[in-house]
Amino acid sequence: MASYKTARLSEDIRRELTDILRDLKDPRIDPMLSIVKVDLSGDQSYCKVYVSSVSGIERARESVKGLTSGAGFIRRELAHRVQMRRSPELKFVADDSIQHSAEIAGKLRELL
Repeated sequence: MASYKTARLSEDIRRELTDILRDLKDPRIDPMLSIVKVDLSGDQSYCKVYVSSVSGIERARESVKGLTSGAGFIRRELAHRVQMRRSPELKFVADDSIQHSAEIAGKLRELL
């Protein structure tokens, strides 16, 4: 039963983080940044957020630096928006899944 609650809460966190990221003013954060996956620990005290950028993995890594510096603000905003007993500690991880999927789509187009 706890896994259903964790999965639902992870999706709520993902939705709210997407909205929070759009309001951040840090120039290091790519405006085309998207949240790929959110992993919430079982006790809901840690949260890994996988982010990817259309511009590539280097731009995503630069965005992670900006997100890490603003993690306190993001965590506070998340606590105001999502009803949780305590706000999880956020860890941002760069992911290249969007770039990888674009390469696969390009190869498929070449085959057709």
